[in-house]
Amino acid sequence: MTPETLRYGAIMLAAGIGIPVLAALNAQLGARIGSPSAAAMILFVIAFSAALATTLLSGGLGPLGLAPTQPKHLFLAGLLVAFYLISITTIAPKFGVGNAVFFVLIGQMVMAALIDHFGLFGALMKPMTLARGAGIILMIAGVALIQLSSAKAP
Repeated sequence: MTPETLRYGAIMLAAGIGIPVLAALNAQLGARIGSPSAAAMILFVIAFSAALATTLLSGGLGPLGLAPTQPKHLFLAGLLVAFYLISITTIAPKFGVGNAVFFVLIGQMVMAALIDHFGLFGALMKPMTLARGAGIILMIAGVALIQLSSAKAP
C-alpha cells in the first residue's frame, strides 16, 4: 500500500466513524428541541460555516463562480445530504442509531458497487466481480446477524 492510499483510507475511516456519531448527536438534538428538521437546519448552518472557513483558507470563493455553469443534476447531492440528515435525525431515536446506520451502510455498499461498476457520475469504473459481489453479500449478512442479535438482546 502506498502512503497516499493509507492517508486516504485513514481520512475515510474517520469520516465513517463520524456518521454514527453525527446520527446520534443530531437525533438527540432533534428529540430535545422537538424538531428533527430544525436540528438538521442547525447542523447545516454549522456545516456551512465550516465549509466556508475551509474554502476561504484553501484559496477563496473564486471557484463558486463556476457553479452556475455546471450540470444541474450535480446539485442533487445537496438534496441527498438533506434527505439523509433529516431521515436519520427523525428515524434514529425511534429505530436506534445502530439499526439506522446499518441500513444506511447496506444502501451505501450496494449503490457504491453500482456506481463503480457502471462508472456513473464520472466515477472510476471498477467492474463487479464475483469477489466484490460476495463481499457485499457477506457485509449484508453481517448486518443481518447484528440486527438479529440486537433484536434478541434484553
